[in-house]
Amino acid sequence: MQEHLPDTLEKIQKAALEEFSRKGFRGASLRQIVKQAGVTTGAFYGYFSSKEALFASIVEPHAAALMGRFMETQISFAELPESEQPAHMGQDSGVYLHWMVEYICQHREPVKLLLCCAEGTDYEQFVHRMVEVEVESTLQYIKVLHRLGQNVPEVDPQLCHILASGMFSGIFEVVIHDMPYEQAMCYVNQLRDFYTAGWLKLMTP
Repeated sequence: MQEHLPDTLEKIQKAALEEFSRKGFRGASLRQIVKQAGVTTGAFYGYFSSKEALFASIVEPHAAALMGRFMETQISFAELPESEQPAHMGQDSGVYLHWMVEYICQHREPVKLLLCCAEGTDYEQFVHRMVEVEVESTLQYIKVLHRLGQNVPEVDPQLCHILASGMFSGIFEVVIHDMPYEQAMCYVNQLRDFYTAGWLKLMTP
């Protein structure tokens, strides 16, 4: 009877969160998860088709929230009239970063799984996908500046990728090191200042 109680799913996911956090997706034992949850293997397969499906059930809502808001920010900026984009540059991204830090701090454990323990799953390239979007948006913005008549130097796509990757890696350190909210927000603001100054230098003829 216990296997059909309403909290069975919650028990499985809680046990999985602990196991994935300790060992990562690859090293996690489905047998140990089932044992820790206090259910049978048959009961587990009544909810999930595989270990990866279980992992996805924990991280997908957070991957969708983080990526969804990120894409909304990118699209809303790109849809602005080109003449208005320079005045808005950095504003929307700053709002997103503040929202993201707050979201991460409210959902630390599952987001940490997404960022640190997803090797071997479809989420392994999550940060890389964000970086690719950021690179494409940056290169498109440089084209906008050229069309507006601004004498902005070209930026090599590989350099752009390195800079975007470094930025996201720095931001997500707030998860890896479990920083308190105020400290995390302070560090992210300092990172923004650092990268903004760097980009201004690169884009100055």
